[in-house]
Amino acid sequence: MKMSDRQKFRGFFRETVGFYEQLKKNNTKPWFDAHKNDYEAFVMEPAKAFVVALGDRLKSLSPQLFAVPKVNKSLFRINRDTRFSFDKRPFKTNLGIFFWEGIRERMECPGFYFHLEADKLLLAGGIYRFPKRALDHYRRMVVDPEHGQRFAEIITKISKIKGCELGEKHFKRIPAGYDPSHPNAEFLLYNGLHAGITTGIPEEFYSEKLVGYCWKIFNALAPLHRWLVSIRLGQI
Repeated sequence: MKMSDRQKFRGFFRETVGFYEQLKKNNTKPWFDAHKNDYEAFVMEPAKAFVVALGDRLKSLSPQLFAVPKVNKSLFRINRDTRFSFDKRPFKTNLGIFFWEGIRERMECPGFYFHLEADKLLLAGGIYRFPKRALDHYRRMVVDPEHGQRFAEIITKISKIKGCELGEKHFKRIPAGYDPSHPNAEFLLYNGLHAGITTGIPEEFYSEKLVGYCWKIFNALAPLHRWLVSIRLGQI
């Protein structure tokens, strides 16, 4: 996609971080409405350009990856769903961006995730939560002689990346029908599988160098993404 000079990604702004700093203190609709122009100028406009720029780079890792610079596609909406929550704050105090691969709904597919808060940046890869229909398929692949061995090699490699952490286990017991002594048995306790690196906000955030910064981390996490794609979790 070709973009005009105004639309090309040049970096985010100090005001981007400042917006989320203030939103944490003033999480109300009147405040947001009064600062909506700031949100559009300092968050949404550069975020859309960033999706295109990083999406183009990520195609070198996964040619079928989706990078769609729209809300409810690669860009997560800022409004919180408070219908069933005790927390009635109306807005998310983070910027979430997702690049996914598969034919299912985006959050049912493997992908790469960018998460900005006022004081930190998280870059992650994987699936946050497996759909019910895919969970048992994932488990079978984890203990499969071929796929399971490759999985173990990838996890070992990723665990050696400085600052990288796997998501937390969800289940307490190994599911019925699976061998608790299997070398990969602990991964049967996960209801999603992702790995990520959390840092402070790097200086690259404020320039076009952010694209290369994110690509380098996502490249390190790409073997996990490719494994999840290879077992067709974005297709089931």
